Amino acid sequence: MIILPYVLGICLFSMSISMFLCLIRLVFGPSIVDRLLALDTLFLNSTCFLIVLGIYWTSTHLFEAALLIIMLGFISTMALARYFTTGHVID
Repeated sequence: MIILPYVLGICLFSMSISMFLCLIRLVFGPSIVDRLLALDTLFLNSTCFLIVLGIYWTSTHLFEAALLIIMLGFISTMALARYFTTGHVID
C-alpha cells in the first residue's frame, strides 16, 4: 500500500484552506500591512500548492510555473512594501 497519494491529497486540501483564509485576510484586512502580508503568504501558498500538485501528477511543467510565481511574488511584495513606506517605487 502506497501512502504518498493520500498524504499529497491531505496536503492539497490543507493548502487550499490556507489559501482561502489568506484570501479572506486580503479582502477584509484591517490595515494595508495585513493585506500586504496576506498577499505575500498567498503567493507562497500558491507556489507550494503547485509544487505538491506537480508531485501528485508527476509533471515537471508545474515546477516552472511555481518558479515564475515565486519570482513575481517576491518582486511585487518588495515593490509594494517600498511604495507603502516611501510613497514611490523607483527613485
